Amino acid sequence: MIQSRVHVSDLREHVGRTVTVCGWVNTLRLQRKMQFVIVRDSTGMVQVTHKRDEGPLEAQLEALTPESAVRITGRVVDAAQVKLGGLEIVPEQVEVLNQAATPLPIDEHTGLEQRLDWRFLDVRRRPGTQLMFAVQTTLEQGMREYAYAQGATEMHTPKLMGTASESGAEVFKLGYFDRSAYLAQSPQFYKQMAISAGIDKVFEIGPVFRAEPSFTSRHATEFTGVDVELAWIDGVEDVMAFEEQMLAHAIGKVADAYGEAIAEHFGGVEVTVPTTPFPRITMAEAHEILRKGGWDPQGVKEDLDPEGERSISAHIKQATGHEFVFITHYPVGIRPFYHMRPADDPSVTLSFDLLWRGLEVTTGAQREHRYDVLLKQAVEKGMSTEPLQDYMNAFRYGCPPHGGLGMGLGRVLMVMLGLDSIREATFLFRGPNRLTP
Repeated sequence: MIQSRVHVSDLREHVGRTVTVCGWVNTLRLQRKMQFVIVRDSTGMVQVTHKRDEGPLEAQLEALTPESAVRITGRVVDAAQVKLGGLEIVPEQVEVLNQAATPLPIDEHTGLEQRLDWRFLDVRRRPGTQLMFAVQTTLEQGMREYAYAQGATEMHTPKLMGTASESGAEVFKLGYFDRSAYLAQSPQFYKQMAISAGIDKVFEIGPVFRAEPSFTSRHATEFTGVDVELAWIDGVEDVMAFEEQMLAHAIGKVADAYGEAIAEHFGGVEVTVPTTPFPRITMAEAHEILRKGGWDPQGVKEDLDPEGERSISAHIKQATGHEFVFITHYPVGIRPFYHMRPADDPSVTLSFDLLWRGLEVTTGAQREHRYDVLLKQAVEKGMSTEPLQDYMNAFRYGCPPHGGLGMGLGRVLMVMLGLDSIREATFLFRGPNRLTP
């Protein structure tokens, strides 16, 4: 009878007993008199120690290769000299479930691009990367928990669209029977339709596609978006308040569950639960502060470039001690037609970006819910409203004031764990040059 499997992290409770561990061969030290095999599972590593005796076990251990999947049954013994938890397993039975080919295609010196080619091995061999996915799970769980507690409904909107969404730029076109379809670059229009459908608070965590030929450390052609839309709001402030509370709750869950492990595996990175409210600053104020510091000396930039985002975050951190900042009131020229404009200053929008440690992680706004105003703003932007007819119809029959946000999950993870690139914050990255594995 096969013994039930024990995780490496629980072996201390089984000293003196025979157990079965399942995992991968991490390293082999095959000496003249002794054979040492380090076995790794998802919870840790244990040393298997065998004194050579010319029996079947010796031959089996000798034939092992690094990363082979094994099932080893043996006695757990106290061994103070062993660095891995002060115990070892003396084997009684060795089963090779899948022998790994040699040599391995990657090692600890392999660069990121090649590691991404062999991502399953890369993730398996690096406990920090496995931890990252546990963190991602907890982060999403925390966001959902907060959204559910606020009475939000989780929606699943189409990723195939009959017309190019929003501006029509940066969409992937594909064949759809005898016509063309497009991959959704945002669930924006659909979540607004859900608001119009009488669902007060809507959220979705799902794939987003952007046909941007960007090769930066923060861009991907497919990523996971966290989208929220809220009805009956009094203003864009309601949307920012929802987001900061949601993030504080989710980051708190991560800090509780994995704070210590993150510090250990990610070079001392500390997960700090942010206080609310987050600082807010208008785009005009941000420009003024940055230009005093020598940014954009010609005074031509409407938007913040990455350098501007980093600088304004550093300024806010110094002034308030806060790692987050909402930049508000973006100029009309750099925001979509459906962002609402305040009556007292129609040159700006009731919109925001959220920066965390200098990286934009969210864009949000109050939406224009009045059909005639929306029509006028679309025409102003030189857009044909014909392909937008289904969307526009949602505002003709009593749509409430509403607003929402779109957040990049990979970017949040990237900042939280201090990673250099969004490639590392994604299981299988998709970019302009990468469609595999």
